[in-house]
Amino acid sequence: MTIKSLSIITACAAIMATTASCTKDLNRMPFVQETSETVYKDPVKIKGVLAKLYGSLSLSGQHYEDNAMSDIITDNTGTNVFLRNYWQLQELTTDEAVIGWNDGDLLTFHNLNFTPDGKYVKVLYDRIFFGVAACNEFLRQTTEDKMNSFPADVAAEIQGYRHEARFMRAFYYWVAIDMYGKVPFVTEADPVGAFQPRQISRADLFTYLEEELKALETLLPEPRSNEYGRADRGAAWMLLAKLYLNARVYTGTEKNTETITYCNKLLNNSGYSLEADYSKLFKTDNNQTNEIIFPILADGVTSQSYGNTTFIVLGAIGGTMNAADYGMSSAWGGMRTTRAIVDLFPDPFGTVDKRAMFYTNGQNLDITDIASFNDGYAVPKFRNVSSTGQPGSDPTRRFTDTDFPMFRLGDAYLMYAEAVVRGGTGGSVGEAVNYVNLLRRRAYGNNNGDISASQLTLDFLLAERGRELYWEAKRRTDLVRFGRLTSGSYVWPFKGGVPAGTGVQEKYNVFPIPTTDRIANPNLIQNDGY
Repeated sequence: MTIKSLSIITACAAIMATTASCTKDLNRMPFVQETSETVYKDPVKIKGVLAKLYGSLSLSGQHYEDNAMSDIITDNTGTNVFLRNYWQLQELTTDEAVIGWNDGDLLTFHNLNFTPDGKYVKVLYDRIFFGVAACNEFLRQTTEDKMNSFPADVAAEIQGYRHEARFMRAFYYWVAIDMYGKVPFVTEADPVGAFQPRQISRADLFTYLEEELKALETLLPEPRSNEYGRADRGAAWMLLAKLYLNARVYTGTEKNTETITYCNKLLNNSGYSLEADYSKLFKTDNNQTNEIIFPILADGVTSQSYGNTTFIVLGAIGGTMNAADYGMSSAWGGMRTTRAIVDLFPDPFGTVDKRAMFYTNGQNLDITDIASFNDGYAVPKFRNVSSTGQPGSDPTRRFTDTDFPMFRLGDAYLMYAEAVVRGGTGGSVGEAVNYVNLLRRRAYGNNNGDISASQLTLDFLLAERGRELYWEAKRRTDLVRFGRLTSGSYVWPFKGGVPAGTGVQEKYNVFPIPTTDRIANPNLIQNDGY
C-alpha cells in the first residue's frame, strides 16, 4: 500500500475508539465494521490506519459524496475536507481571493465579519480535532506493549509509524494555534469517551509543539528517505521554522534566530533543490520535484475528492475559460483574485515574471460584484495537467492528480530572508538576498529581477511572498504576522465588506471557537471580542 495511492476504503472507521456490538453476546466482534480489536492485530491494516491519518487531509472519508461514509457530517460531503476548508479560511480572508458562492459563511471571510456560528468556521475546527483524535487513537493502540506480539522488525516499523502520527498531530495543532488560538488540548494519555478537554493557552500550545517537534526531528526518517507523501525530518524542520517565524503572534516573543536555524537545516540539505520550472509545482507530476517538502496528496482515480486540489482547480475555472485546457471536464466558476495581487506583478500575463498566471479574457480587473465570476482575474495556477501537457489519470476529468505543496523550499528561502531582516542571528543579509534572487531568476528567466541588499525590506518581502506563494494558503498567516490583515493602513477590494476596503476589528486576526463546541465543553473560553 502506498501513501500516494490512498484508497477511499482504507482503514474503515477503526481510527476512532472501539465501538461495542449491540448483541447479547458481548464478546462477539461486530459483524460488519472493523474495530481496534481486529485492525491493530494486522500490520497491513495498521499501515492502512496510518494512510488514513494522511488521507484525512484531502478526503471526505470513505467516499467522496456519500455523507454516511464521511468522517464528519455536513450538509455536503464534498465541502467537509480539511484542505478545502484550510484553503478557504487562509485565502478568502485576504487580498488573494474572493469567491462568488453564497454558501454558509463563505462571504463573511472576505468581509472579515465571521462569527462563532459560521458553518465553515466550524467545519475546519471539526476537521482539525477529528485529525487530532485519529492520531491519538493510533498512538493509544500501537504502544510497544501492544505491538510486542509482532516480529521485532515489524514492531520497529510500527514504532516508526508512531513518530509520523505524532507529526500529524503536531501539524493539526499548528493549524489550530494559528487559526483558533487557545483550543481544547488532548493527547493519547487522556481518557476516551465522556471527557471534556481542558483549554490550552496559545503560549502553552507553542511550548508543547516546540518540544514535540524537536523530539521528532531526531526520530523521523532523514529528509526524502521516507515514502513520498509521508513525513520526514524535513517536514518537522519546516513546521518548526514556521512556528518560530510566527512566535511573536503566538507568544509575544520573537524567535527569528530559531527560524534561521531550522531554515538552514532545509537549505543546506542536499535532498532539496528549487524546481527549475515554477509552473511544474502546480501540475500533476509535481511529485517528481525535489522542491516540495511535504505535500497533501491527490489521485484522480484512487483518492477522489471534491476537497483536495480538485476544489482549487475547478473553483478557478469559469467565464470564457475552457475546462479541458486545465485537464477538467467542468467548471465551477468560484474564486478569483483582487487587483492588489495582480498589481504585485510587472504584467498579468507572465511575460516578465512567469509566476503571474492570471486569466484575463472576459475578466474585469476591478471587482464591483463579488458574485460575478467575471469580476476579478481568474487564477488557473493549479492545473490537472502534467508538465508535458497530459491530463490527469481520471478518465472523467472530474478529479485531479495534482498534489498540494503544503511546504516547499521556495517558502523556506523567503522565511530565512524575513527572519534575517527581522534581526535573527545565524544568517546574513548577503545570503538572504541571494536566496530571494534565486527565486526571482527562476521567475524572470534571467537576472533582470535581482534586488540589492537595500531593497530587502519587510514591505518587499511581504510583496514577494505574495508573488511566490499566492493561492498556496499562506496569505492570512502572513498578513497577521505583518500586522496587515485587520489594519486600515493596508486594504484591498471589499476588505471589511466595503468596495474600496477598510480596516476591521483586531479580533478577526484569529477565528472564534465555534458555539457548538463551547456549549458541549464548558471548559472553553471564547477568543477575545467574539
